[in-house]
Amino acid sequence: MNKKKYKKLYIYCNISLLMAAFISGLSFVAQKLGMNYVGPFTFNTLRCFIGCLSILPLIFLLSKQKCSIKGGIVAGIVLFIAFSINQYCMIYTDAGKAGFITSLYILFVPVIAIFLKHKLAFNVQISIVIALVGIYLLCAKENMQFELWDIFLLVSAFFFALHIIVVSHYSKKSDAIKLSAIQFLTAGFLSLPLMLICEKPTLKLILYGWKPILFIGIIVTGVAYTLQIFGHKATKPVIATLILSSEAIFAVLGGMLLLGETLTLKETAGCLTMLFAIVISQISNKKIKEIKNEG
Repeated sequence: MNKKKYKKLYIYCNISLLMAAFISGLSFVAQKLGMNYVGPFTFNTLRCFIGCLSILPLIFLLSKQKCSIKGGIVAGIVLFIAFSINQYCMIYTDAGKAGFITSLYILFVPVIAIFLKHKLAFNVQISIVIALVGIYLLCAKENMQFELWDIFLLVSAFFFALHIIVVSHYSKKSDAIKLSAIQFLTAGFLSLPLMLICEKPTLKLILYGWKPILFIGIIVTGVAYTLQIFGHKATKPVIATLILSSEAIFAVLGGMLLLGETLTLKETAGCLTMLFAIVISQISNKKIKEIKNEG
């Protein structure tokens, strides 16, 4: 691929990641609402199978590239673990705190990347620190006490980070839609036994909760996670993570638009801080040297 085509693909990938972050930003409230009708494992089973079904038509219409079945299965296993822990913790914690702790995957991705001997540019390292400050300003509430379940949420954040690394590795040579479908199918089948053993879902309750279940299944799982896989084709995992972390901004903005909430001065500062972090992460080393030379 020549430089011009790669640059164009890079822009498309970043837009895809930003769209995925926008959708994901609205998901924590829907996750919490869905738990009013079904258990966590039922919720995950439904979201994964619905997500898979929602993108099947696209496979026949748009998919041309081959796919790594192994990659889809590995991604599905990691996603199943992250989903299961995260969704179960939603029973015991509020959506805002869950969103904050889950967003800490932004810290785990570069740690894993360094462990895998990936080098991080200086501006990216700075961006991670700034983004973490932004997430704290956005999500952390006054007197937010940490409990046992918050440790499990932190574990789920690690697996979400691991999922980003896995998807980034396999997406380079795989069709994004096929890879996405395989991972959802894998996560769905792994969730199914837990649903049958631990819970007793009824069709009546599932139908009562159809709105949040379908939203999470089609829009968040089917659309956002597929956009995320496509976004990894030309974007490095750490940069992708910084863009995806903007879901915290969209979560707050979604609360303003959909629930009539208002932004506090602290939350406004958080939004601006995160935007600043994302902008810095996009500056190339070559551009940084040019700026230094001009100075």
